[in-house]
Amino acid sequence: MPLDTSTYSLALLRLDGRRWNELRRMHAQISTQLTADGSSYLEMGNTKVICTVAGPAEGRRAGGGGGTGGDANAMVQVEIGIAGFSGVDRKRRGRGDKRTSAMQMTIANAFSNTLFTHLYPHSTILITLHVLSQDGSLLAACLNAATLALIDAGVPMSDYVAACTSGSTSSYSSNDEAADPLLDLNGTEEQELPFLTVGTLGAGEKVSVLVMESRVQATRLEGMLAVGVDGCKQVKEILDQIVRRHGKRILESVET
Repeated sequence: MPLDTSTYSLALLRLDGRRWNELRRMHAQISTQLTADGSSYLEMGNTKVICTVAGPAEGRRAGGGGGTGGDANAMVQVEIGIAGFSGVDRKRRGRGDKRTSAMQMTIANAFSNTLFTHLYPHSTILITLHVLSQDGSLLAACLNAATLALIDAGVPMSDYVAACTSGSTSSYSSNDEAADPLLDLNGTEEQELPFLTVGTLGAGEKVSVLVMESRVQATRLEGMLAVGVDGCKQVKEILDQIVRRHGKRILESVET
């Protein structure tokens, strides 16, 4: 069933009640798995992801998902497991799934350039992501969850990798030049509208991840990217608050 976008220009509200530049509810926890070196649980709307980090551990790990790194640097490897019940179609994705492999490589490349991998030569940092529920912004949720888990593991990094999605209110075929950008698309919007995933370093505008899997007019791309970068700044503030609250709880527990 096509997505009804006729109300966007009239009420300036989307189907879930948000305005065009509003993020969905974002909730996260750190140190959710005591047996892991670092772990996190993150929700972006109804998209829910668990992340664990193992390492840096000496030695190379054979096989697995996407990985990058040379002998002089630590290798960052990413494995993504998507639960069969996470989506509406209940499709079970295998290890060779093309989209999953592309996400693994994107996340590995992003953190290989952000982590101080030169401090851990001949080592491996394994990031494992478990997707429990999908409702849009899956790659962005994985990047944000991995950022929190790496911070929990104490792996030094230059800054937060904060990510979100942005899209357009009109599809490519409609060729509507007056289409407006949207921030943080849900699953229904992603199925019908062009969108991109952008990740930035910290509160600045340095883009570390930019992935677009749909077609859109070039004239709309700049507006979508600007809205996405602004959304990443909001996400970074939320992630920073989560880390600070967790650190405050640790200090209080030590003092008592």
